[in-house]
Amino acid sequence: MSSTLEAQLREQLTASLKAKDLKTANLIRMINTKITERRTAKGFTGEVDDALILDVIGTYKKSMEKARVDYVNAGERGKEQVAELDFEVAWCSTFLPKQVSEAELREAVAKAVADLPAKDPKMAGRIIGTIKKQFGDRADAQLVKKLADELLSS
Repeated sequence: MSSTLEAQLREQLTASLKAKDLKTANLIRMINTKITERRTAKGFTGEVDDALILDVIGTYKKSMEKARVDYVNAGERGKEQVAELDFEVAWCSTFLPKQVSEAELREAVAKAVADLPAKDPKMAGRIIGTIKKQFGDRADAQLVKKLADELLSS
């Protein structure tokens, strides 16, 4: 049984090839390759379901966001790649649950810090854990850490 996301990816790939949209087609092919790598990984016994596909897309998106920072730092030379990565990150985002906004995270972190018995910078890990429990993958862990560090050291 194939998952609904798998079918969706297939339809998008076909549509993008018909439209000669190679940018999208190549990205979907890359995602499909990553899914196949997971499926054929040693010790993989599960099935390819929507959760696995979302995980692959999420992991790919994170790696593109990391790469984007390097290209931004490269300045003019990295401009073309930044545009390409922005496209890929945006495309991946259409499949993933919407990220929690910085304002929402700031509020949740502030509440978590207020709930602590004592305000200690060493408690950042506990705050991150609390926020992860509350929002799961919708919370940007790096942003949560930054906010926690800010609030705990002030």
